[in-house]
Amino acid sequence: MSIHDQQRPRIFTWHVHGSYLYYLSQGDYDIFIPVLPERIAGYYGRGRTFPFGANVVEIPAAEVRNHDFDIILFQSEQNYLQDQFDVLSEEQRLLPRIYLEHNTPLGSPVETQHPVREEDVTVVHVTHFNKLVWNNGRVPVTVIEHGVTAGTEGYNGHLEKGLTLINHLPQRGRALGWDIFRDMRKRIPLDLAGMGNGSEGIGEVLHPQLPAFRSMYRFYFHPVRHTSLALAVCESMMQGIPVIGLATTELSTVIRNGENGYIHTNLQYLEEKMTLLLRNQRHAWEIGDAGRQTAEECFGMQRFTREWEQLFRSVITQQQHLNATI
Repeated sequence: MSIHDQQRPRIFTWHVHGSYLYYLSQGDYDIFIPVLPERIAGYYGRGRTFPFGANVVEIPAAEVRNHDFDIILFQSEQNYLQDQFDVLSEEQRLLPRIYLEHNTPLGSPVETQHPVREEDVTVVHVTHFNKLVWNNGRVPVTVIEHGVTAGTEGYNGHLEKGLTLINHLPQRGRALGWDIFRDMRKRIPLDLAGMGNGSEGIGEVLHPQLPAFRSMYRFYFHPVRHTSLALAVCESMMQGIPVIGLATTELSTVIRNGENGYIHTNLQYLEEKMTLLLRNQRHAWEIGDAGRQTAEECFGMQRFTREWEQLFRSVITQQQHLNATI
């Protein structure tokens, strides 16, 4: 049966990762998010940053338990360990549940147990690397890789600088490569954008304005040692902007070195390739175009929303079959 032959799934989740929520909302389902007047983490509502469609609906947190949903989607330990008990009714907590894991473990990438222990909760990792490094126990696990759009602004790269876009980079430290970025920009012209970077960066650029802003830069630099695959990397590639980064985590499966970007664990090598792109704009265009083709193959929205639609339908159907046998 086609997804369009059934009622649109009604998904309840929290506003945790704005860019991801925006891309997730492109699918054929309705998303309901709680909101509090104080707009604390998870309870921002739609906000003003992303052009959400009508299928993203705010509900005052105190009224959530009075609504009907088909699925509960957790996106953080806070959602799973506390928020669900604060806002959901007992009946709602018996609905099909999915935990979307955006991140790699903060602790050991070998031993860290994922917070989900209940075997009737499906864990979705955004990269195969995430799935690999988390100890997922016996819970059902799947991977849905990112889907992004490029916007309408094409790459021109006339600005002889690189761009790094990471929120709160100084506070997030070595894992996100603050020390690497800080050292590299002593020799290579690099700008840092994103929230919470203070005097070290140029501030936040709202998501709708990012494509035009990003298009000016010669390359995108990803100094991250250990994290999930950043949406900013996927978006840059989709826009045709050359990506230079560390040959770590999932990026090593996306970039073919010297063909559609440059990656390495040798920082001197990366510095040499940045210099090459700054001196040779035609080469930057060629590398960026190959990266765009890769992004279209790997991070297309049609595949992304289809996989989410299929998963939502699957967990709903499984719950219906289980209820029928009780």
